[in-house]
Amino acid sequence: MFTPDTLHNPYPAYQALRAAGPLHWCEEFCGGAWVVVNYDDVADVLRDPRYSVQRAGGWVNSSGAGSAEELREFKRIFARSLIFMNPPRHTRMRHGMNGGFKPGAIQAFAPRIAGIVDALLDRIIEEGLDLHGPGGQHTFDFMREFARPLPARVIAGMMAVQTNAQTDFVGWSDDIAAFIGSPTPTLDIARRAQQGLLAMHAYFRELVPQRRAQPGDDLVSQLIAAEAEGQIVTEKSLLAQCCTLLFAGHETTRNLLGNGLHALLSHPHQWALLTREPGLMRSAVRELLRFDSSVQYTGRRLREDVILHGQTMKKGDLVIALIGAANHDPSKFTAPERLDVTRNEGHHLSFGFGPHVCIGASLTYLEAEIALRRVMERLPQLQCVATEPAWSGNSVYRGLLELPVRFTLPASRSSARNAAQVETVAPV
Repeated sequence: MFTPDTLHNPYPAYQALRAAGPLHWCEEFCGGAWVVVNYDDVADVLRDPRYSVQRAGGWVNSSGAGSAEELREFKRIFARSLIFMNPPRHTRMRHGMNGGFKPGAIQAFAPRIAGIVDALLDRIIEEGLDLHGPGGQHTFDFMREFARPLPARVIAGMMAVQTNAQTDFVGWSDDIAAFIGSPTPTLDIARRAQQGLLAMHAYFRELVPQRRAQPGDDLVSQLIAAEAEGQIVTEKSLLAQCCTLLFAGHETTRNLLGNGLHALLSHPHQWALLTREPGLMRSAVRELLRFDSSVQYTGRRLREDVILHGQTMKKGDLVIALIGAANHDPSKFTAPERLDVTRNEGHHLSFGFGPHVCIGASLTYLEAEIALRRVMERLPQLQCVATEPAWSGNSVYRGLLELPVRFTLPASRSSARNAAQVETVAPV
């Protein structure tokens, strides 16, 4: 499951697992876990209340001898996150957070997303023009210069996080992601993740009183309003949700942008089709999420014994739902290894399923649609430079460390500016 070849391309391993059977015991996950690979089984695990999301404590404690006391604060903040809550606490908390993610609220942010996208592309194009002149060829790292900063700026803007703090929280997020993406995290990985989470927590501990005194229309202010209505019970819980939104709003979106662009450029006929028919972008983003999901798996703890495919899984056992494998299940998707931006069958599980489906899914869709459409419009003849891009090696958050790409610069600076004025924001 975690060899370099599998982390580079996990889908052949998923095929082999499916061929060997629908349920497997794997020692590589925190001392042992049941692994489900088929679409229907994964969907059942994600929605069935017998499979608990309340697993943060055991996960942190698995990091090594003595970790329980040393990582106590990490575990406490982690466990308060929405993603580790079962109903009814989860239901009440999610209801309080939903206001900031309603379609109207998300759509109202679309022009600001488009502005951030164009500002990033302006900088890339201007740098190319300075180096090579109009009509030349310019190479840049899509991950560093676009995919990483875009979702960071978007979620920071929605939470009214100061611009000078954005670089810090990207680093904090990276350390947290490294912990989550390790099947058996070491104590050193857990320590770095704790430092990142505590720093993020301290930032919001200073920001929340400011928002109480001067509330706005940002997500932090909306969480404070939900607290006042009793949907968020304590300030400690409020701070944990702030950390969750900041981390989750950045990590998966940047990988969707990188994985998605790489997939399109690796399938030039699909890129050409989207260029001719930009109205397909919405279905294209759904297909990109299915084809190479930003989140490859998630875990649950059994609240009681469960019999599945003739095997008795015991209460307390860890169950791994292989989302990436489910999205390539041939019983659900025709020719699942083929990228098809016109595909109109089934529903990918990249945002989860059931009560814990991703609260920010609409925002991620909107960001990706706007970003990919503008990249296609403003960077003509875009192509990958490296035949084998560098993958991060994170087993949960599948993404690229870098994605060098090359494009043809516009014929003049004025044509580049004109391209930036084209309105491309569509309703959600």
